[in-house]
Order: sequence, then structure tokens, then C-alpha cells
Amino acid sequence: MMSTKAFTLVPAVEREQLMGDRERVSLECVECCGRNLYLGTSDCFVYHFLLEEKTLPTGTATFTATRQLHRHLGFKKAVNELRAASALSRLLVLCDGCISLVHMLSLEPVPSGARIKGAAAFALNENPVSGDPFCVEVCIISVKRRTIQVFLVYEDRVQIVREVSTPEQPLAVAVDGHFLCLALSTQYIILNYSTGASQDLFPYCSEEKRPIVKRIGRQEFLLAGPGGLGMFATVAGISQRAPVHWSENVIGAAVCFPYVIALDDEFITVHSMLDQQQKQTLPFKEGHILQDFEGRVIVATNKGVYILVPRPLEEQVQGLLASHRVEEALVLAKGARRNIPKEKFQVMYRRVLQQAGFIQFAQLQFLEAKELFRSGQLDVRELISLYPFLLPTSSSFTRSHPPLHEYADLNQLTQGDQEKVTRCKRFLMSYLNEVRSTEMANGYKEDVDTALLKLYAEADHDSLLDLLVTENFCLLTDSAAWLEKHKKYFALGLLYHYNKQDAAAVQLWVNIVNGDVQDATRSDLYEYVVDFLTYSLDPDLVWTYADWVLQKSQEVGVQVFTKRPLDDQQGSFNPDDIITCLKKYPRALVKYLEHLVMDRRLQREEYHTHLAMLYLDEVLQQKPGANATGAAVTETRAKLRHLLQKSDSYRVHFLLDRIRGAGLPMESAILHGKLEQHEDALRILVHELADFPAAEDYCLWRSEGRDPPYRQRLFHLLLALYLGPGPSSTELTVAAVDLLNRHAAEFDAAQVLQLLPGSWSVQLLCPFLTGAVRDSIHARRTTQVAVGLAKSENLIYKYDKMKLKGSSVRLSDKKLCQLCQTPFSEPAFVRFPNGGLVHTHCAASRHTNPRSPSPGART
Repeated sequence: MMSTKAFTLVPAVEREQLMGDRERVSLECVECCGRNLYLGTSDCFVYHFLLEEKTLPTGTATFTATRQLHRHLGFKKAVNELRAASALSRLLVLCDGCISLVHMLSLEPVPSGARIKGAAAFALNENPVSGDPFCVEVCIISVKRRTIQVFLVYEDRVQIVREVSTPEQPLAVAVDGHFLCLALSTQYIILNYSTGASQDLFPYCSEEKRPIVKRIGRQEFLLAGPGGLGMFATVAGISQRAPVHWSENVIGAAVCFPYVIALDDEFITVHSMLDQQQKQTLPFKEGHILQDFEGRVIVATNKGVYILVPRPLEEQVQGLLASHRVEEALVLAKGARRNIPKEKFQVMYRRVLQQAGFIQFAQLQFLEAKELFRSGQLDVRELISLYPFLLPTSSSFTRSHPPLHEYADLNQLTQGDQEKVTRCKRFLMSYLNEVRSTEMANGYKEDVDTALLKLYAEADHDSLLDLLVTENFCLLTDSAAWLEKHKKYFALGLLYHYNKQDAAAVQLWVNIVNGDVQDATRSDLYEYVVDFLTYSLDPDLVWTYADWVLQKSQEVGVQVFTKRPLDDQQGSFNPDDIITCLKKYPRALVKYLEHLVMDRRLQREEYHTHLAMLYLDEVLQQKPGANATGAAVTETRAKLRHLLQKSDSYRVHFLLDRIRGAGLPMESAILHGKLEQHEDALRILVHELADFPAAEDYCLWRSEGRDPPYRQRLFHLLLALYLGPGPSSTELTVAAVDLLNRHAAEFDAAQVLQLLPGSWSVQLLCPFLTGAVRDSIHARRTTQVAVGLAKSENLIYKYDKMKLKGSSVRLSDKKLCQLCQTPFSEPAFVRFPNGGLVHTHCAASRHTNPRSPSPGART
């Protein structure tokens, strides 16, 4: 059990005020209604006091009771019970088995003398069912055996409305609506007096202990159960709260939320309804009355009256927090919801959650702290302010007052333990990263992101770069100084870039690459700078650093021009300007011209010629052999050949003059081909290079997209070179045979047979002859089919013409042309198959203008 000072016991009415020196008189019952305090004594007197509460400067409450009236009821027995009906200004007094009605202020009996006789005990229905505001419902335990009666009590009369029998003699009763909670001789029950239905609760022995039945809220009761338990029960006969464990000999019980208060012979004990733990014990001997009246708890002995003054819940919660009893404080604070206005409760409860979060944080219970901070909607700057230098110097934040914790900073909290400091910083990194994109950071995102940047930089955390390349609110001045302090120059460049200071960012990165400052964040920083400049929208920045990137690497540096988006290349990056810039960097110039010619497919002659010349210069520097072929062909020479073949935009004569005598026969052949000098080109390939496959490829290349006669002429020209006059060789003969057999369709067989030497056998040319015959037969048959189709179509037209001639046509000056809708002025006309007649000039215009309306499919 952990103690909590929930109540203070304060005297209200002293013995001398009540009975003076009458020793044998004792206090029997108490009633309190607002400031009105009523006491019933053993000598049949009722006393009326006015209570006045004052609070001393120390915060202690005191009560002063001023006696107003006292009146003897006219009986010789003690006053058993008092109940105030403030709506009627009446006081119900039970004495000698009779309930009398007296005025609350004058204590005079009602003139009508209305009373209820035969009552052993009674209870008011605080949840009445009658709905009449001018009466109260009273439930009595009748002196009749095993009987409960229900009355309506008015200002000057009473009316019985129900009488209910019980299984055993009732000893105590509480009522809520139609439900009675009864303590019988051996058990507690719930009885619905409207329907008669009953529900047994649990047994007890009335001979061993005094029963307690107390209504504590709507449809809920508190009972003294077996084994020293305070049991809760609803009208449905179930318990929605765990029981509290109090004394075996409890005399009375009361509820002052969230506490259950019990009275026994020696003590007043206080238990929490929220966690069922005993919170406070107050010594109090000779007590025999404990009741609560609208939140005011009164205890009394035979001689005096005392009030249990509750300590404000907020003070109790703060006391628990000060003792680091977080769970108890949270339970108590949450339980105060029903007693505090909603808005005030929310403010109070959020603060309690925040305070509890800092207590858990100080104990390094980070998961618990995080949940408390989030639930309490903590201003995250409260947490950041614990860490020295993390808040920006421009931040206007001041800590909450009164403070949420007792720590000046993280060093005090951890007492200088660096391991704890590191753990706390890791927690803050994680927490800030979670809340920075939530509503908890609204209004001070700059403080959050700047603090997070500082933590990442100090810890050399990978997330630093992620923070800077995404949307962030890091303050430039503070963040830049911090990054420079921790030598995070690459990250500093990202910060400059995010703040639209690209020139400062690039200069910083250039310094890193040059070795002027040290930062190993990126080993590929040079390539990163090139890529950054490539997509930069600032042309001045690109031109400023173009020489630097090209000096580092021509092949990579030129990418600032070649990989730039096409839209950017149309504006500030004119190709001619770039070429001028690249004249000092030949390799870069080649790459850029390749980009213009191959990628962008620009057809400007100077670009193609310039690129071809650069290729040619490099090839000539390599000094290849005149017969370099196959694997011996360098990459540059292959590029030159490809360009010469595919491009039609360079100056052919100019290049041919440069190549002449340079020992580049293949390139010369390509250039001759571009000039339609096919015989010269093929002669080089056949006689100079003896590259027969290249000669065949030449014929295919130059005839691509041309008509069949053009291609046939090229192949015949090549065959003529193979079979031409002069000393023949076996290689030429084999090349001629292979040419014919592989490309039979490209030759006119009749012409070829006239050229072939008579010594060649049919078997040697079998593939060629077979293909030639097959093609000839196919051509003849195709022609026969076409002729037959033409004859059939002609026959159809002749038939249609005969049908049209066999019928007469009537034409008059009233007949209208179907196309122009004007009458005929001469007998010349055109008749369509559907019978429509049109002018001859209209029919002619219809053929020349397809959009004109058509009266028929054909004429």
C-alpha cells in the first residue's frame, strides 16, 4: 500500500455547540443539504446549523457551524434518520417508527400533520420514476414483516403507491428508479418493485455484521460483502468494478469519486475505485456515522461532527507525480473526468500525461515516454530544450510554467553519463523523425527540423542526407554553422541547394573534389557535381563550372551538355557555343558531336563533316595498314565507316580529298558510293581489298530503298568486275559463282548467261539456274493471272454497257441534274447505273473532286 493524502479531517460541530453539558445525550443521525446541516439526537431533538467554509492562507479548509434552531419532536425516543427534500423545503424525520414532515428552516411540522407510520427505515429515490417535480419518492422498510412500501411525499401530504413483499425480513434498503437493493437477513438482492422480478446477489450473515447498502451512482450500489470486501453491484445484478478490501467490521461507507471511504471502530480508510488500492488511513475512534452528501463526506461520533475535506484532485495527482508514481497518477487523473468540466479536464489531463512522459524519459523508459508525449500532445520543443544548442538561436520558445519537469538540461538529467546522453539523443532522433510530419509539429517545423539536422550531423547518421534532399524546414544560418562545425560539407552543399543557393553548393562540392576541404561522404562526388550541373536550370552556373568538369574528365564532364534535357538545350545552350567551348577538349568534342549527330539526329552539314574529320584525324594518327580489316579495325575507324555509310549530310568531296592517298580504301569505297561512282567503289573492294563479302554488302547498302532495276544494275556491275577482262583468278571465279548462287533473284538470267564463260558447268550454277527458272515461271504465271483478271473485269463493264444501251432515256428541259440541281439545256448528259442523270461537266468535276455528292457507284 502506498499512501496518498486524499482527505483532511476537519471538525465542524463541537460537543459544546450541540448538547452543552448534557452527558447522556448522543448524536444519532446527520443530514446536510447545501449549507444546511441537520443533526438528530438521542433525546428526540433536531438541530439546524448553517455551515460556512473558509480556506486559510496555508490552503487548509475550516468550517464554522452556526446554530439556527432546534426543536423537540414530541417523542421520547431517539431521532433515527433525517432526509432533506429541498424541492419541497421539507425535512423527513424518522422517529419512533413514524416519518414526519417538518419545514427545513422553521422545523415546524406541516399543518396537515401528514406522516408515514410503521417505518423501520427509509431511503429517498434519487432517480425518481414519477416525473412529478412537486413530490419525492420514498421507499420504507415497513414494521410489517417482510414488506417494503413506496410512497409519494408532497409538501403537506403523503400517498402510498406500491407495497412489495420480500423473501426475508429487509434490514437495509437503497433505491434507484424501479430497483430496490435490499439487505435481507441472509443475503443481498436486487428487486424490481414494478415487475416483481428479483436477482440474488451474494449471501452474508446479518448476525455477524451490520449490512451496508449504498447507492453510489445511476443504477449502481455499494455493499458490505463477505470477507471484508466492499462489493459493487448494478441493477442487473452484475459487478462492473473490482471489489475493495476493507475491514471486517465496517460500520459505514461513502463514495467521493474516485474514492470509497469506509468507517470502522478505529479508522477511516480510503480506497481508490480505479485501482482498488488503499490510499489513506485516518485514525478515528468512536465513530458511528459516515455519509456523503452531494460530494461532502461527513463523519460523526456520539458527541461531534467532522467533515472529510477532499484534497483537490490536481494536487493529489501532482503529489503522485512528485513521488514518481506515474501509473497511479494517470489512473487518478483519468478518473477525474466525471468530476471536471470537459475542457478543463482535457487541459489538466494533457499536462499530467506530459509530466508523466518526462518522468519516464528521465528513467530512460523511452517507449513509455513516447506514448505519453504523443497522447499528451506535447509541444516537442519542451523536449528539444533539454538538449543544449539544439533549438535555433532565433527560436522564441520558452518552457511551460509551471515547469513540466525539474531538469535544467540533459547533462543534469543524466548526471554526465555519456552512454545515457547517447541513448537520449537516439531517442530524440527517432521521436522527431516521427512527429515532424504530424500535426504535433505544426507551427514550429523550423525548430523540429533544425534540431533533427543537428542530431543527425553530430551522430554521423545516414538520414542526414535524406532529410536535406526532401522537403524540410531547417533554418539556414543555424544549420550551416552546425554542419560546418561537424565537417559535413557535402550535406552543407545540399542545404545551400535546398535554399536556392546553388552557386554556394557547387563551389563547396568543388572544394571537396579539389581536396581543399575533407569530406568522404561521397566517393563519386565529381560525378554527382556533373549530374547536378546537367539538370541545373541556371545556365550561368553551368558555364562557370564547365571548364572545371572538363578538365577533370573530358568524357564525364561533357555530360553536362549531352545529358541535359532537350528543352534546356534549345535555349541558353546553343550547340555552336558549346562546340566553341569544347575546342580545347577534343575527346569531349567528339562525344558532343556524336550526341548531336547520333542522338539528336541534327542534319547540319558542319556537324557531320566536323565529326567525320575528327574521326579521320584520329584514324590517321593511328596509321593503320591499308589492308586493315576485321579485328584490326579500330573502334574509331568503325565509327568513321558507320558515319560515312549512314549519314547523308557531310561534304563527300571534301572528305574524299582528305582520304585520297591516306591508305583507307574501305572509306574511299564508301565515299565513291555516296557519289554514285559504284564502279570505282566496287573496283576498290574487289581488286584492291579483295573483300568479296564487303562488295556484296555494298550492293545491298547502296540499293536499299531503291527500285529493283537499280539493285539489279549494281549486282550486274559487280558480276562484270568478277568476270571482266584481264588475268582471272580462282578467287574471282569462286566469288562470281557464290554471288550468282546467293543472289539469283537480283540478276537477269538471260544477260548473265551471255556473260558466263562456256567452260562453266551447269552443275556449278545449279542453284542460280534453279532460282532463275523458278522466278521466270512465277513471273509468267503471275502475269497470266493478272491478264485473266483484267479480261474478266473488262467483260463485266461490257455487259453493263450493253444493258444501259438497251434502255431508253427520256430527257426534257424540266429534268434536273442530280448534282447541281439545274435543268439540262442540251441533249448531252451522263447516266449513272442507278438511273441518275447529270451534266457532262458535273460528271467530270465529280471525278476531279471526290467530295462532291455521288449519285451512283460507277458510270
